[in-house]
Amino acid sequence: MPHIAIVSIPAHGHVNPSLEIVRTLVARGHRVTYANDPSFADPVRGSGAELKPYESTLLKGRLGTDGDQIDQLTLFLDDAIAMLPQLRAAYQDDRPDLFLYDIAGAPARILADEWGVPAVQLSPTFVAWDGYEQDMAPMIEAMRADPRGADYYRRFTAWLTESGSRVTDGPAFMGRPDRSLALIPRALQPCADRVDAKVYDFVGPILGDRSAQGTWTRPADAEKVLLVSLGSAFTKHPGFYRRSIAAFGSLPGWHTVLQIGSQVDPAELGAVPDSVEVRSWVPQLAILEQADAFLTHAGMGGSSEGLYCGVPMIAAPQAADQFANAEQLAALGVGRVVDSATVTPEELREALLHLTTDAAVAARCAEIKNELRTHGGADRAADLIEAALPVVSERFPR
Repeated sequence: MPHIAIVSIPAHGHVNPSLEIVRTLVARGHRVTYANDPSFADPVRGSGAELKPYESTLLKGRLGTDGDQIDQLTLFLDDAIAMLPQLRAAYQDDRPDLFLYDIAGAPARILADEWGVPAVQLSPTFVAWDGYEQDMAPMIEAMRADPRGADYYRRFTAWLTESGSRVTDGPAFMGRPDRSLALIPRALQPCADRVDAKVYDFVGPILGDRSAQGTWTRPADAEKVLLVSLGSAFTKHPGFYRRSIAAFGSLPGWHTVLQIGSQVDPAELGAVPDSVEVRSWVPQLAILEQADAFLTHAGMGGSSEGLYCGVPMIAAPQAADQFANAEQLAALGVGRVVDSATVTPEELREALLHLTTDAAVAARCAEIKNELRTHGGADRAADLIEAALPVVSERFPR
């Protein structure tokens, strides 16, 4: 029975895209282990994988709450440095036939090289294209000019060198894998025509059965439903939630589901009309399948789910790849980008009404929805993963 090891971090946007792949591989007879923090034991075991626990430092940091891009990247580097010896201990006497590693689970790439095990990256976000480094050069140079950024890159190179990695440039180590499955729709990939098809395969979105996350029933009197969610990390925005309530709470016929996360006290929202349903967490896909519009932070998971469900989106990006995703949604003709810090209730309301009454937007949403629902999904991903497995009889001759 081939042993496939997945390495990821305790974040829904990184774990959720892989779970249906795990179920498919397990159903095909593979043994799958999943390295992650114990806080994600339930979804990992629910997929049929065996948890290989390690302690993630991300849960002790400020991920999604404070700091700029350099601060956030530093948190990921600190986590990778702490993760590597734990992975080595977990797999030293149980070496896999193949590593599948999330972009933030890249220490597995070091072990794969060290042990002569093939490795395939699982990217829950967009991937590099021909000329990517040149296109990103101004941003990278600005980060290197900041003393914190210079220290980040110095530490990254030093760690890779000390760890024996054959790739010692941090950006290349993260962004230039030998082989990668992009768990996103090709429609969301910037410069898709410049992506190396020999390295990258687009297999997303891979959504699968989310019934374990709960269900949601559309109110009988709701003519239209709007979901407002800034994801699971960058959610500390009570002012934006208050403006959303002001924008949508009095719209005739509309029912708004407002997810505020765990960092905001509902009391901070003030008076909430009956047409607005406030939750700390929601089964997002279950709601989107019944919704008419989505106000999203434009994370890759939410953007993919919105496209899959064929709903127009107001994009209010907060960090990381969300800004590029938001612009791509607008370029696809299914979204409108707003600045969550400055957008007014009137502007939010106008964006919603425009997106949900424009025939061209509805046509593009339906077109992309049909395209994604006929995509390869988990079965195609599993086929490509099996093709990357070494011939077991050669590794373990009888």
